[in-house]
Amino acid sequence: MEQIKAAIRQMIRISEDEMGVFLEKCFHRTYQKQDILSKPGFVPNEIFFINSGILRVIVTDKDGAEHTIHFALENQFIADYSSFILKQASLYTLQALEDLNVVVLPREAIDWGYQNMTQGDKLGRLIAEFYFIYQDNRIKNSYARTPKERYDTIDHVFPNIHNRVPQHMIASYLGITPVHLSRLKSAAMKK
Repeated sequence: MEQIKAAIRQMIRISEDEMGVFLEKCFHRTYQKQDILSKPGFVPNEIFFINSGILRVIVTDKDGAEHTIHFALENQFIADYSSFILKQASLYTLQALEDLNVVVLPREAIDWGYQNMTQGDKLGRLIAEFYFIYQDNRIKNSYARTPKERYDTIDHVFPNIHNRVPQHMIASYLGITPVHLSRLKSAAMKK
């Protein structure tokens, strides 16, 4: 639990007692590569903090094609936040792309934190703001940046992504075909 403690302490001031009670309500879970953490049609009641591994967030269109909309790496919180907050059925799938070790924050822990931690509201707000900014940047990049510009910055957003994730998933995330991704990679390697 040391990684999540460090992450929380970077965001808020928290007493040892608050941290202890909060983390007693959380638990570790491991997933194997390809395991599904959350799927469409179910109300998500957990937020995940990634200790190790990587996962992707997928939306499946009406024709059954999968679209990668997000990757989450170590030391990040991840969930279908909108569905979690609104207590509505999710449209997203969260899938492990590597073996995952996570801390699970059940709704009970989140609710306790809001009600009992001195800066619980601030913690929730900062996590939500981080995710909002990420999503807002994602939308801006999709419309205001060329595929090459998106490709050039993906390693900054997701360090070492090319060595951890299949190329077709990166292409999906970038909104391009795998062939176009290959061309961009070839051009980058020639420089």
